[in-house]
Amino acid sequence: MLTDSYKHQGMRRKLVDALHREGITDERVLAAMQRVPRHFFFEKAFVEKAYENIAFPIGEDQTISQPYTVAYQTQMLQLKPSDTVLEIGTGSGYQAAILAALGAKVVTIERNRKLHEQAKKLLVEMGYNNIIHLFGDGYEGSPNLAPFNGILITAAAPYVPPALLDQLAIGGRLVIPVGNNEQQQMWCIEKTSTQTYETTKGDWFKFVPLLKGKVF
Repeated sequence: MLTDSYKHQGMRRKLVDALHREGITDERVLAAMQRVPRHFFFEKAFVEKAYENIAFPIGEDQTISQPYTVAYQTQMLQLKPSDTVLEIGTGSGYQAAILAALGAKVVTIERNRKLHEQAKKLLVEMGYNNIIHLFGDGYEGSPNLAPFNGILITAAAPYVPPALLDQLAIGGRLVIPVGNNEQQQMWCIEKTSTQTYETTKGDWFKFVPLLKGKVF
């Protein structure tokens, strides 16, 4: 049974206040971070870690991203409630929940079947009915459901996958950490026409790598 106590809500408020002090200024993003119980995505033994501003292992050599990173990427997307957004790398499902809490229609892809099934079960239990869960290769995206107003990649890529740029709507934004295994710079690529893009480069982060193929 999922329980969001007053204690958890208070811990979440402190975390959101800390994110605001660190430079997250989008009030809608902060409100979404306040609404989504991050501890739901943790095993019971580690619930106390849920509201620390840290990444944390979730198994399968993956992590749930640091809250600041989630907020930073989400803020970069500048989503509107009516937007459709593609997430590459469902992982725990936390980032997808934040996107859904903003009112966006979410399509999320996970290459690891175990994580895909776990996240889908949890998010359905949490009541998110505006999320489409796909098991597949994130490098390929989801051409059948394109175009997307936003595309968010939650793992480090050595380059921007061309298939994902093709699936971005004109005026849409793609947010991706680009770099080697040591560190990556957050890029926001806006599609200004069918053939042109504008890239804004932000802060440096450390992500797990974006891998090709599927894990059954």
